[in-house]
Amino acid sequence: MAKSKKGGQFQTLGRILRYIRGYWFWLGVSILLAAVTVGLTLYLPILTGNVIDRIAEAGRVDFEAILPILARMAVVLVVTAVCQWSMNLCNNRMTYHIVQDIRRDVFRRIEILPLKYIDAHSEGEIVSRMIADVDQFADGLLMGFTQLFTGVVTILGTLLFMLSVSVRITLVVVCITPLSFAVGGFISKKTFRMFQLQSEARGVQTAFVEEVIGNQKIARTFAREAKFLEEFEETNRKLSRYSLRAIFFSSTTNPATRFVNAMVYAGVGVVGAFYVIASGGLFSVGQLSCFLSYANQYTKPFNEISGVVTELQNALACAQRVFALMDEEPQIPDAEDAVTLSEVDGSVELQKVYFSYEPEQKLIENFNLSVRPGQRVAIVGPTGCGKTTLINLLMRFYDTTAGDILVSGEKIRHVTRESLRGAYGMVLQETWLAAGTIRENITIGKPDATEEEILAAAKASHAHSFIKRLPDGYDTMVAEDGGNLSQGQKQLLCITRIMLCLPPMLILDEATSSIDTRTEQRIQRAFEKMMKGRTSFIVAHRLSTIEQCDVILVMRDGHIVEQGSHEELLQKKGFYHELYNSQFAHSK
Repeated sequence: MAKSKKGGQFQTLGRILRYIRGYWFWLGVSILLAAVTVGLTLYLPILTGNVIDRIAEAGRVDFEAILPILARMAVVLVVTAVCQWSMNLCNNRMTYHIVQDIRRDVFRRIEILPLKYIDAHSEGEIVSRMIADVDQFADGLLMGFTQLFTGVVTILGTLLFMLSVSVRITLVVVCITPLSFAVGGFISKKTFRMFQLQSEARGVQTAFVEEVIGNQKIARTFAREAKFLEEFEETNRKLSRYSLRAIFFSSTTNPATRFVNAMVYAGVGVVGAFYVIASGGLFSVGQLSCFLSYANQYTKPFNEISGVVTELQNALACAQRVFALMDEEPQIPDAEDAVTLSEVDGSVELQKVYFSYEPEQKLIENFNLSVRPGQRVAIVGPTGCGKTTLINLLMRFYDTTAGDILVSGEKIRHVTRESLRGAYGMVLQETWLAAGTIRENITIGKPDATEEEILAAAKASHAHSFIKRLPDGYDTMVAEDGGNLSQGQKQLLCITRIMLCLPPMLILDEATSSIDTRTEQRIQRAFEKMMKGRTSFIVAHRLSTIEQCDVILVMRDGHIVEQGSHEELLQKKGFYHELYNSQFAHSK
């Protein structure tokens, strides 16, 4: 298991490097600036040592030699600061462009994921991966770029400078250094798993909070506040527990490495002091001061890199979740020889169709249906019988397990999804409005619609009257998912979209369920006009709305158990007769 996890980390790191490869120029500039910054930083202790050697004894201060050195030190400090600022600028640019690329690729993957994945995962959990996890990844990556390069270059550069000053004392530093690697390696193994659990718990909590906030009315209606609070406390405790563990292990990095650093510094000080005394002037106090500065600078990056490793562990854990989403199997792409539906006559045929969401749970079996152009087909039946599933298959939101669906004589597997779905106008019971103006929501399916066409569609759907009463009419801003409109108003706007486009085929899934009876009667008349000459599939629970349909399909357990007109089905005194009478008996 540990081996596979390690392999997974290397694989994730490899994918991150592929994203970085696109910004090799900024990476190269950043490394170059890091080298310059480190070189100048390491040059500064030499100048400091030279100054110390010129003020070693009272009354023997060589001011003429010191002043030029101080001026040189000032220039070095300014250039170092500019290089460091420029390096951070490159790192920021590189990091946030990489994050932009990753978010773009994640969103593109979400756009082509099959609906079964979206249906099986909460929206909050997906959003958490795309937003929170990518943000955490960006923070770790930015720290990595900023400190990892300078840290590594500082260690190598300092080591060379120390060797040039004294090989013996450098050996003292090098012998104690492996302790930092041992400490860092132990801590990084512990922190990765904790950060992984923290990231997963954060996703669960985000999904839960989004779900509760989006359904506050229902929660309060059923007095579920206490229960939801209890569930939130549980998710919060888990997140807190994993976060504390991750922080505990990561926070031990700093004191542990500082302890090693102190040992190195003390060792250099003691050995160096004896060497100054024993060298007979060959190793001066200034050189010892320079060496102590190098020893401090040499060990400091180990401390910083340990912190970076901790952040990178968090970044890798988050990146794994993001890449796992990107690796999800996309929907079956359009066939290479897929055709575009250009002239749709409205004929639809289902031939021996089989489908189930789960292989072990059969739903639709050996489903056959032939719809002539212009027919109005009603689909009725008890909850869970497959009505909505049939609509999903017609729109190719899901692919059939077996069998074929044909539109205008073309198998929909050999037709582009865009042209197939463009042939349908769809009004669902669940409304959706985008944040924007009323006009923008109406013209989603036809962005180039004229003002006259928009007004005509709104009047036909009986939405014009309520739109006029809004503060800014058609330019009124709609809140997210239409939060500032009633359910009935949202549904009228969704119906107006279809009135504007008038595609050759229609799907109405309880399209008037949230509208009052009087408005429903008006819309039914508008639908009558709209459906004339267009093939229409109507999913209805209120059987009174489908009495005029050409064909009524009565479904039960994924099968068509009855088929015919309203009068024919009533005369059969079968399942439809039971549904119809039970509904009206209940209404009485």
